[in-house]
Amino acid sequence: MKRFFALILILSACKTDPESSFNFNPDLEIAEYKPEGTEIVIDRVEYQEKLEGFWLGQCIANWTGLITEMDKIGGDGLDGKGAGFYTRENWGGPDEPNIWGSNELSETIGFYFEDSLWGADDDTDIEYIYQELLLKNKTSLLTGEQIREGWLKHMKHEEENYLWVSNQTALNLMLDGVIPPATSAPENNPDYEMIDAQLTTEIFGLFAPGRPDFAKKMAQLPINTTARENAEWISQFYVTMYSLASIRDGNEDLKTSLFEMADRASKVLPENSYAASMYRFVKEKYDEGATWEEARDALHEKYQVRQEDGYSWSTKDKVCNGCFAAGINFGASLISLFYGEGDLKETIKIGALCGWDSDNPTATWGGMLGFMLGKSGIEKAFGRTVGEQFNIHRTRVGFPNNGIDNFENMAQKGLFVIDRVVQENLGGGIDRLKNCWYIPVANP
Repeated sequence: MKRFFALILILSACKTDPESSFNFNPDLEIAEYKPEGTEIVIDRVEYQEKLEGFWLGQCIANWTGLITEMDKIGGDGLDGKGAGFYTRENWGGPDEPNIWGSNELSETIGFYFEDSLWGADDDTDIEYIYQELLLKNKTSLLTGEQIREGWLKHMKHEEENYLWVSNQTALNLMLDGVIPPATSAPENNPDYEMIDAQLTTEIFGLFAPGRPDFAKKMAQLPINTTARENAEWISQFYVTMYSLASIRDGNEDLKTSLFEMADRASKVLPENSYAASMYRFVKEKYDEGATWEEARDALHEKYQVRQEDGYSWSTKDKVCNGCFAAGINFGASLISLFYGEGDLKETIKIGALCGWDSDNPTATWGGMLGFMLGKSGIEKAFGRTVGEQFNIHRTRVGFPNNGIDNFENMAQKGLFVIDRVVQENLGGGIDRLKNCWYIPVANP
């Protein structure tokens, strides 16, 4: 572990370019900063390309996972639908109807691409809202009132609004005047351990590069808008992973980096939680040499059938045996992470075939691996160019330009958020000439 973090100080070398004009947060007065030589140094140009990769990778993985979302939830399924599981042999084959009886997105299971305009989904749209709220409110730490105002402004209240389980319950509570974090309190929100926060808060890890301590602080109230207990800890795991992705040593192979990152991130999971038990169980299956299908089947048997380690959502949830629960989908995401071994395409494939709410784990790792590869690395991996526009108004409302944005602009806004975090919250500095951030290393 020490080797991984000993190399963070030489990740990138800033390049002086007096002929260039760089854009910085227009609402922030850049202060003079004298580097001490011990900081994490990050090139903002390179980071923007990585943020574009985050949005693009997340969209590809999200929409690929939507093809198989709720196709398979194990056992006898729900009312005769969704029984059993897919295997590797199903990739490229026919997509079966999900538990709602539809399979309209694609007739076959495979990667999904858009050549021009990507539609927002619940794996991307609330992260988009949080980035906008941070900029609008000129802050790095959102308040409950600011979150409530943003949700009420940008989410439809009655008609189809692409919200489910804990997100929808939280919105209903906000409409009644409840302010986060009370919107996730178990006495107010019975869906507090559903999957929702896992897909709405990972981006905060990218806003605090190499500083998971502050990333978790930034994300805490957004997480507690919809999640408590295991769902909260699982979300913190993802935020930590994303923050550590910012400081990966480029000389180390991606698989090694990911496994080291996951080991460190797992420390946020309380030892006696079912989330920690799931992490250990999946990692043990991988280390034993089980196939990913065998690991997935064993996960289902242990937690949904036998309900071990205090995991009871398969009976507590009467809708679909806990198919939206934070826990079982966390286990599925770990299977795709470990068995994907850093390969973007393989990770998405496994995530899409693993079962349950398959668009969520795929979007999480597609976004993180997409960030680590950068936009150009994603296009190289798939051997093609991909659309760069984004329609936030597919699922949300109230944004300019009729909701049409693009990944370059979205990444630029991310840089502005980080400018404030680095200077005001991390005690670091911004080099306007070299276009770099200097980020002090956290105390042990």
